[in-house]
Amino acid sequence: METQSRDYGQENFTLPHDVVQLPSQGLFYKNKKKSLKVGYLTASDENIIMAGTNDLTTSLLRAKIYEPDVKIEDLLEGDIEAILIFLRNTGFGPEMTLNLVDPATKKSFQSQIILDQLNIINGQIPNEDGTFTIQLPKTQSTVKLKPLNYGEIMDISKLAETYPQGRVVPKITWRLQKEIVEIDGSNDKSVIGKFIESMPISDSKFIRKFMNENEPRLDMNKVIMAPSGEKLTVNVGFGVEFFRPFF
Repeated sequence: METQSRDYGQENFTLPHDVVQLPSQGLFYKNKKKSLKVGYLTASDENIIMAGTNDLTTSLLRAKIYEPDVKIEDLLEGDIEAILIFLRNTGFGPEMTLNLVDPATKKSFQSQIILDQLNIINGQIPNEDGTFTIQLPKTQSTVKLKPLNYGEIMDISKLAETYPQGRVVPKITWRLQKEIVEIDGSNDKSVIGKFIESMPISDSKFIRKFMNENEPRLDMNKVIMAPSGEKLTVNVGFGVEFFRPFF
């Protein structure tokens, strides 16, 4: 464990922290940082957790990442997940109890998973600039893709919240507009936008599958055996209950 000094007003505190290794290994960042200094949850952080606000994750990340040159909005989703798992494990322990429903009997049951046993998805090594180059199966176009960072994901969520009721929210289109940085050698936004609007669904699905398999992240899916013997796959989420197992 290391300590780090930070100034709060006229006082100086020595804050305990540890170093969290990032699933991205820094390959997608200009600074190439492979790890970040992250503080442990403290009694004062309980105020954030107990409030249970929609920006719980953002508030905790801003409070616990001890890297002055790192903006949380620039971090990849997989790296954010690794930091949240670290905070949960060191604050409450790695055991997490899930309340589930047996698909065969429709009866409720509980199952426990160990969070520090989640595997890292190691995909294709990116280009030097942190992008992937692939060829689409239908149009045969060559595209450059980049994983979305936390800020871009939050932008899509906020935009979806303000979308008119009754209209289909084009989340897939918005995501593609941020993921695709080049199409057949052109990085012109208008060219990329027109291509996305007429993109065959098979190409869109190919991009989604490729990114799911190659973005550096933790595998948040776990296979659980229900009392009936049926298997079900659950996804570990980061809602309020993730940080409030004992409150």
